[in-house]
Amino acid sequence: MATSNSHRAAGRAVTPLRHSGRALRGTGGAALLGTVLLGSAFAGGAAQAAPAAPATVPSAATQAAAPAAPAPTQALHSSEKLRWGSQGASVEQLQSALNDEGSSLAVDGKFGPRTHGAVKDYQQANGLQVDGVVGPETRGSLNGSAPGVGGGGASVPAPASSSSSTGQAIVDAARTQMGAAYSWGSSNPGVSFDCSGLTQYAYKQVGIDLPRTSGQQVDAGTQISKSEAQPGDLVVWPGHMGIYAGGDKVVDAGRSPGAVTERTIWGNPTFVSFR
Repeated sequence: MATSNSHRAAGRAVTPLRHSGRALRGTGGAALLGTVLLGSAFAGGAAQAAPAAPATVPSAATQAAAPAAPAPTQALHSSEKLRWGSQGASVEQLQSALNDEGSSLAVDGKFGPRTHGAVKDYQQANGLQVDGVVGPETRGSLNGSAPGVGGGGASVPAPASSSSSTGQAIVDAARTQMGAAYSWGSSNPGVSFDCSGLTQYAYKQVGIDLPRTSGQQVDAGTQISKSEAQPGDLVVWPGHMGIYAGGDKVVDAGRSPGAVTERTIWGNPTFVSFR
């Protein structure tokens, strides 16, 4: 043992130097080995403190906070029912969500024929009711049924006063055209209308853009029972339609009597709503 120790000169502790060198190469490299280790004379100072660098590893609190990522951009945050004629930021969110599902819509906030078709395609592909209307089920599917982000819960109905005032405004707009002549294919305020031209005109006065033909308008809305009908809803017969005025009355542009009039509902029509 004495012979072995006699070969080591003072200050040449080779083994500690090699171990510290390995530690520092993992955290700082050869430059630290020369300046920090040798200058410390193995006092356990800077060389021993180097491994403390992992203190920068995210704390438990930081890791716990990480999953709180922003909601997906395609989430539909509004609970309002969207259909043909709807406009605004909610429609832009819908269009973005549909684009994420493979559609190629212009994100313009206008629910027109292309958005209507994309909604129906999505509904068909996902086993939903194919009606082109974005209600609770379709909205929940687009949101992945995520709770709290407009998921599958029931939609919040519009205040009754708002719905009824809009419906009455539609009726009033149609009434302003009473006396205008009936003319097939026409939509000329104060002059002439056909049945779907009048309904399109009246809805447009309250900011709802309906498609032009009666068949398209029926497809864009939701069929309801007569007991559910409110003023402003559509009254539909085969090949004809008008605007429900309440009290078993309809405002329509009829081939007979050949003008826009308000008259008693006849037969067994169906009712279509855009509420």
